[in-house]
Amino acid sequence: MALITCEYFSEELSMMRSMRVILPQELKLKDGLNGDNALHGSLPVLYLLNGLSDNDTAWIRRTSIERYAMKWNVAVVMPNGERGWYTDAVAGYKYYSHIAYEVPRIARSFFPLSDKREDNFIAGISMGGYGAIKIGLLNPEIYSVVGSLSGALDIKRRYNGIEDINYLHELENIYGSLDSIEGTDNDLLSLLDKIDPKSAPKILQCCGTEDFLYGMNTSFIEKARKNKFDVEYWEGAGAHTWDYWDSEIQNILRKMPIRHR
Repeated sequence: MALITCEYFSEELSMMRSMRVILPQELKLKDGLNGDNALHGSLPVLYLLNGLSDNDTAWIRRTSIERYAMKWNVAVVMPNGERGWYTDAVAGYKYYSHIAYEVPRIARSFFPLSDKREDNFIAGISMGGYGAIKIGLLNPEIYSVVGSLSGALDIKRRYNGIEDINYLHELENIYGSLDSIEGTDNDLLSLLDKIDPKSAPKILQCCGTEDFLYGMNTSFIEKARKNKFDVEYWEGAGAHTWDYWDSEIQNILRKMPIRHR
């Protein structure tokens, strides 16, 4: 595998950004393909999103994602979502537009990544789980599978529980008032009522039973099932920790229909 630090300019954010990229050095090819023609635009790719307190180095530093990517022979793109909640802020930066559209376009311009829906997956932890499901549900033509590990899937509930005044102001700059969230695309529970489940990506979701976000995860999966989305949910002992996520990202990869071209 190759581990690449990619520095690039973002038009959406009007600043230099970075992403970490894991690439297979030798693709396990089928149908007798070989050489450069086989690799061009052929790699299945997982866009892997960071949580609130992390950046594009988190998955590399805290888990064995490079080793897991080698096992599954999949490219992994890890952009820096900072503290932007993968949302185009009311007063701030366009992290939704940047991660949902600009990052895949730029990554494909640099690396031999497939643009086929069946080869594109997105997942994340905590804030990144929220971002992955939002981006995936709003762009079903781009992603075939979305994954959430301990996702902050009910932003209204998360917002309402904040006591830190600085963090509250940070969220207000992103979303506006708490009352303004309900019914918008930033409200994942409302989004489940807007999206056609027949065209939506498959949802892979897990959460530790000791996680402080466990309640919002069970609420989300109950509604997703009620609305007939294609979902696979599992839970087990674990908290909001990298020990849990390092274990469960392997299950996420195992359940993704990764095809090699």
